[in-house]
Amino acid sequence: MREYHKIQTVFLRDPQTNYKTLLEGEFAKPEFEYLKNNQWIVTEKVDGTNIRVQFDGTSVNFLGKTDRAETPSFLLEKLSELFPGDIFISNDLPRLCLYGEGYGAKIQKGGGNYIPDGCSFILFDVNVDGIWLDRDDVEDIASKLGIKAVPVIFRGSLTSAVEMVKKGFVSMLRKTPPEGVVMKPEIEMFNRRGERIVTKLKIKDFGHL
Repeated sequence: MREYHKIQTVFLRDPQTNYKTLLEGEFAKPEFEYLKNNQWIVTEKVDGTNIRVQFDGTSVNFLGKTDRAETPSFLLEKLSELFPGDIFISNDLPRLCLYGEGYGAKIQKGGGNYIPDGCSFILFDVNVDGIWLDRDDVEDIASKLGIKAVPVIFRGSLTSAVEMVKKGFVSMLRKTPPEGVVMKPEIEMFNRRGERIVTKLKIKDFGHL
């Protein structure tokens, strides 16, 4: 069960502010600049704890961001409730790994803004035999399993997505301002090093929090 890859912020950070602010226009990777006017899918970034749900064809296992990360017992109980082993079999799903966030009360400082009296899991990616599924398939699997997928809040150019975050936007998951966004090209892409093209922005990078 592979650990989820690092997501690079779209711009470089300014060393003169101890890397607390961004150097707008100075892209962290050349691929971001090259693709900035293409179509991107922008989803809301959830402030939780990274969770992997692995189905090996017969059984289900839960892991955190790393193999050594400890998952709170109350969240493990919720995961077991959401993902009984037979739910994958009954939906005729292949061996796969779900990547998502455990979120809600007692998870991160503002977790109660999502779910004040409990916790849950929200899906943001699915990998089947080394292949990352596209957004439609991620939504289809979420629907079959009866879970939420992170909401799409914008489709358009990377440049437009940056402007949206700079102005601030309303969360689709909590009453307080959102943490930020994750952005992927409409068509899944990798660079010559085999790294997936995906980036992020947090609204605090623009002074909203």
